[in-house]
Amino acid sequence: MSINTEKAGKTPAFDGNVEEIAGLRTQFDVFRFMKRVMEHYGCRTFMVLNLPPATSLELSSNTVITNWPAELMAHFDREGLMRTSPILRRLHASTLPITFDLETVGPERRGPLVRSIFGRFGIVRGAYFPVHDMSGGRGAVSFAGDGPPFTRQQMMELMYISIHVFERLSEIRNLDVRVTDMLTDREIDCLNWTAAGKTSAEIAEILGLSEHTVNHYLNRAAKKLDTVNRTQAVAKALRIGLIK
Repeated sequence: MSINTEKAGKTPAFDGNVEEIAGLRTQFDVFRFMKRVMEHYGCRTFMVLNLPPATSLELSSNTVITNWPAELMAHFDREGLMRTSPILRRLHASTLPITFDLETVGPERRGPLVRSIFGRFGIVRGAYFPVHDMSGGRGAVSFAGDGPPFTRQQMMELMYISIHVFERLSEIRNLDVRVTDMLTDREIDCLNWTAAGKTSAEIAEILGLSEHTVNHYLNRAAKKLDTVNRTQAVAKALRIGLIK
């Protein structure tokens, strides 16, 4: 089903579709897709997050993917803005999309500080879309910037995109966990040493194995990680936290 709902005389809708989202294979693929969405709708930032528990104090630890500048995220967490965020409270209480405009934030909610922090990065208004995955895990997707408020049609389109993106990210992350469980300790050892720049011969000497056995472990790891060579295998293993 196409996401494009272009009508005569109106700004064209985003040209992605559900099939494209379903075909995204890595979190980085999703990141690039979300950047396209963000740019199409005239936004500066996007975020996909798991809904933080009431005891959580840091937004960063609940974020799945985002293009927020690191400085902005650090400011948000350092100032403890999660504790006073009306958006996060509403996300816990409602399944309806939430729009915001920082110009309307009052002093009781630290409005001047919030406007100062976000204004430096061109974030004035935007929307959060509550979502959930097939297992019931709750989250939200946000788009923000300094452009005009989203139209009703744009809100519908972004909600639709958000639902499918969150579900696909959940599927990708679950697959990554299963892959991690599938690899043996020796395969992980070989990936670690490859990431450190060692050749098969050097790894064989370090681990007390034959070079043939090392190559076998690396080839098997690449296959389990659904990659075509050891370079891609190492890159994916690093991305999902399998090796450091």
